[in-house]
Amino acid sequence: MTDASAPASPPSAAPPRPSPFHEGRVLWVRHWTDQLFSFAITRPEDFRFRSGEFVMIGLPGAEGAKPLLRAYSVASPFWAEELEFFSIKVPDGPLTSRLQLIQPGDTVLMGKKPTGTLVLDALTGGERLHLIGTGTGLAPWLSVARDPETYSRFGRVVVSHTVRMAADLAYREFFEAGIKDDPLIGEEAAAQLAYYPTVTREPFHHPGRITDRIRSGDYFRDLGLDGGFDPARDRVMLCGSMAMIKETAALLEGFGLREGSNAEPGEFVLERAFVG
Repeated sequence: MTDASAPASPPSAAPPRPSPFHEGRVLWVRHWTDQLFSFAITRPEDFRFRSGEFVMIGLPGAEGAKPLLRAYSVASPFWAEELEFFSIKVPDGPLTSRLQLIQPGDTVLMGKKPTGTLVLDALTGGERLHLIGTGTGLAPWLSVARDPETYSRFGRVVVSHTVRMAADLAYREFFEAGIKDDPLIGEEAAAQLAYYPTVTREPFHHPGRITDRIRSGDYFRDLGLDGGFDPARDRVMLCGSMAMIKETAALLEGFGLREGSNAEPGEFVLERAFVG
């Protein structure tokens, strides 16, 4: 029989909720121009992703405030020990105005669930893979182009990068030379990878928008490809400006290519999360 006058036991404290974010330590930062920079953070031991996927990235907010997050493609291949990202700088941007100031040792928040359609799983089999990007839309190609499966599935891989000024061609030296020294895929990249930069606002050996060069046929002539895109052989991934993605997707459909997804692979894919 209990003593009704005995004090009640205090309720047990609820266990703390697990954080929805990983906390990554900044390893290095590289400023390409006054508008572009890259950085890398430590990779959590339990973080797994497919080359080409994106995650949510943010910075710790003030006490009690929710962090501001943005979607960033992982620029590292799935096997890398560190996680690399490629970003624009927006002077008054809610996130990038702060993110561009990070230094090695700082903390960056990263979502725990990578996702996206810019992955090999979303494409059917083919012979040639075209990775077409503008600006920081190059980021997923840095991942896909360093994945051994890319070279086992496709005999030829083209990385196309369109920017306004030649100085904006971040990673140009890597795609022209550095990737060929990669210990895992360097030999395959040297034999199978072509880098195709285009510049829209100053003289360059490949001038103009990638869509104009596809439409004119210059893209195919420059690369020694016959005709246009062939649904039986060509597979395409698109990332970058909304205008480029929509225009290029319409061109691809005109060639007879069908958009794919993780659930239903096709001949080309784009990232709907970035296009809206």
